[in-house]
Amino acid sequence: MTSLLKTPMHDWHAAHDGRMVDFTGWSMPVQYSSIIDEHNATRNAAGLFDVSHMARFRFDGDQAGPFLDSIVTRRVENLKAGQIRYAMVTKEDGGNLDDILVYRLADAQGQLYYWVVVNAGNREKIASWIRERLPESGVTFTDLTLETAMIAVQGPKAIELAQPLVDVTLSEMKYYSGCETQILGQQSWVSRTGYTGEDGCEITVPAEIAVEVWRTLADGLAAIGGLPCGLGCRDTLRLEAAMPLYGHELSEQINPIQADLKFAVSMDHEFIGKAAISASIEDGKQMKRVGLQMQGRRAAREHYTIHLGDQQVGEVTSGSFSPTLDINIAMGYVQPELAEPGTELEIDIRGKRHLATVVALPFYSRKRKT
Repeated sequence: MTSLLKTPMHDWHAAHDGRMVDFTGWSMPVQYSSIIDEHNATRNAAGLFDVSHMARFRFDGDQAGPFLDSIVTRRVENLKAGQIRYAMVTKEDGGNLDDILVYRLADAQGQLYYWVVVNAGNREKIASWIRERLPESGVTFTDLTLETAMIAVQGPKAIELAQPLVDVTLSEMKYYSGCETQILGQQSWVSRTGYTGEDGCEITVPAEIAVEVWRTLADGLAAIGGLPCGLGCRDTLRLEAAMPLYGHELSEQINPIQADLKFAVSMDHEFIGKAAISASIEDGKQMKRVGLQMQGRRAAREHYTIHLGDQQVGEVTSGSFSPTLDINIAMGYVQPELAEPGTELEIDIRGKRHLATVVALPFYSRKRKT
C-alpha cells in the first residue's frame, strides 16, 4: 500500500489489528474486531473513527460567502459563526458532484471564515471545480486535508469520552454547530454533525498531534464499553440511519431531488444547476430513493435489480444486514409511483427473486433526550 495516502493514525491502526484496505486512494481500516461488534459498540456506548481521509477546505476573504453561495445548493453566506449546513455541489444538469458540509467559523480574533468538508474520493474533483471558478480577488482557498486529521467520536457516551480533550462544553453545542478550540495547546476544531445516526462530535487537529489525541481517546474506550471502529461499521450505521453515500445513493447522474434531499436545496439564491433542479421538482417523474426491507435472510447488495412482475423498476444502491434491527435492509431507486411505503417488490439476488417491501426512511432513529 506504499502508493496509498495514509492518515497520521495509520501505524496505530495496523498495530492494533486494523484490517487495512484501499478506500478511494487511502489506506484505511475496514474493521478491527468485527463489523457487528463495532457497530453495536457505537449504538450502545461509543465508536472511535479515523475520518482524516475526508477533505477539509478553508475559504477566507470578503467574497468567500458569495462565492460558496454560487456553487452550493443552499445559502451559506447567511450562516452565523458556529453554524454548519449540509449542501450539494451540482453540475449545470443538476447532477451531484458531491455532498458537503459548510462550516462558518470564527478565529480567536473574531475573524470569520468558512470550512468545507468533502468526501475523500471527490477531493481532487471538487478542488479543481473550485479553482476553475474562483474570482480573481476576495477569496483565498486552502486545502488543509494533509495538514490536519479528523476524528469522529459517535455514540451515547461519545461526549463523555471527548469532553476532557476540549475547552468548550460539548453538551451545550447544538447539532450542526462547530467552533475553534484548544487541544493539547494547539488550535483545533470541534463540530457536532455525525454520520452514524448517533450523538457525538468530530475533532479536527493539526497532523502533528493527531496520534496523541487518538491514543488518548482510544485509551478511554474500554472503561465505557466503546471500541475503535473501521469503515465497515460506519457503512452499516449510516445505512440504518438512511444517510446517502456518494458513489452509491449519490452520483453525477442523480440530482438532489431524486435522492430525497430537497431540504438541502434552497431556491432563494443563484447556484450552478438551479434551473435543472427546479425542472426536476416540477417534472416529478424521475426515479426516487427509497428504503427496502427484505422479507427473508438474504441481503440485497449494490446494483441488484428491483422488479415488479416481469418489469425491472429500479436498482439497489446499498444493502446490508442491520445489526440493530436484526433484518436485512437496503436503499435504492425505483419509479416514483412505486415509492410509497408498503409497496411490495422483488429483488433479483443471483438469479432468484426475493420479496422486499418499501419502507419509510430512516430505518433507525435514536431516542433523543427531551
